Amino acid sequence: MKEGLSRNQKVLKRLFDLFFAFIGLVLLIIPLLILIAMATISTGKFGLYSQNRIGLHGESFVMYKIRSMSKGDDASGITLKSDPRITTFGRFIRDFKLDELPQLWNVLIGDMSFVGPRPDIPGYADRLSGKDRIILSVRPGITGPATIKFKDEETLLAEQIDPITYNDEVLWKEKIEINKTYIKNWSLKSDINYILRTLFH
Repeated sequence: MKEGLSRNQKVLKRLFDLFFAFIGLVLLIIPLLILIAMATISTGKFGLYSQNRIGLHGESFVMYKIRSMSKGDDASGITLKSDPRITTFGRFIRDFKLDELPQLWNVLIGDMSFVGPRPDIPGYADRLSGKDRIILSVRPGITGPATIKFKDEETLLAEQIDPITYNDEVLWKEKIEINKTYIKNWSLKSDINYILRTLFH
């Protein structure tokens, strides 16, 4: 298997992201503004939430989401299905992944890609070493094979006695292996497949 994407593959992936992120923002700008307004009413805070994440080459960037919690921020990066901070409207947008829509902007400006490893909060990507650092050779994604496999992650974590330890010692390590395989076997066809699976499943 090859080690990472070639220059031509990176260009192709970026052009795909640029085109569809622009189209997506044009089509969804009004629904996005409505969702942000509803989140503002629901949470009592401005409905657009931002958080520092680690992206391409280990560099920090600001990722955007629609706010779904009424108080506090998830500094640990881990949220349980039963978290009492999540509002009724917040639960709805999280269940349908609508809270991720502002990341179309992140894709457009080059912080993220449609498909790739999910961007970690500082303190996780910093721990990558050796061949695992191939994950930092691509832009993080809105969706991807690990995201799809663990689509019920909040429920899974809620079932654990120690969710943080389970996330760090089991989920995070498995996601690393899944994402390494994704990068080494990348194709535009596989990206399109992951996007369609995310939208329709």
